[in-house]
Amino acid sequence: MARARIVWRLAAVRELVEETAHAKTLMLDVPGWPGHIAGQHVDVRLTAEDGYQTERSYSIASAPEEAGLALTVERIDDGEVSPYLVDELRSGDELELRGPIGGHFIWRIEDGGPLLLVAGGSGLVPLMSMLRHRSARRSVIDARLLVSARSVEDVLYREELATLATGDGLAVHETLTRERPRGWTGFARRVDSQMLALVGPGPATGPRIFICGPTAFVERAADLLVELGHDPASIRAERFGPTGA
Repeated sequence: MARARIVWRLAAVRELVEETAHAKTLMLDVPGWPGHIAGQHVDVRLTAEDGYQTERSYSIASAPEEAGLALTVERIDDGEVSPYLVDELRSGDELELRGPIGGHFIWRIEDGGPLLLVAGGSGLVPLMSMLRHRSARRSVIDARLLVSARSVEDVLYREELATLATGDGLAVHETLTRERPRGWTGFARRVDSQMLALVGPGPATGPRIFICGPTAFVERAADLLVELGHDPASIRAERFGPTGA
């Protein structure tokens, strides 16, 4: 089947969902959208009144099975695009976007598991698309998620993750690197070798591994997993700028 051509499309904002104090999910209707694979992203283009244009890439948060498209955007205070998307955008507004983009950092149910998903900050977004895809297909594939964030308040989709983890085969682990609430029982440090070994699954099971987050976080996690015996070829990584955990 021929691949759909990646073109700019006009998307309408159906709803804005506040995820944290710094992040919102944009629920979009995109006429002509060809569908996506969990893990892909889109480019968003903004045009100022004087004609100046700027673009940024954002991971898709929604499952392929969902109607419409969801992008979760974390505000970068000195950014050109994210402050507008998080603070200024309103329901009924329109955006230009193109996609879906990406063929490396993707996962389909048919690819199988087990899965080890490691997220730093807003690196959780494409991994959430994978977990929503897994849930939509009622899969019981063994999946382990490790989320690193500064505080509980910075963890995206926390209530939904707790709900998903009540199903078969998904375990969600959190580590908080700066602030912990009273009585916290999760991890309380940066991701390290011992943590990754405890979360599992181990190298012998041949897991498919996806890591997303700031560059330094991703490279460190990947190095640790290789040291634990995981096949480098099984590790898919996606990096962004110096934000997140």
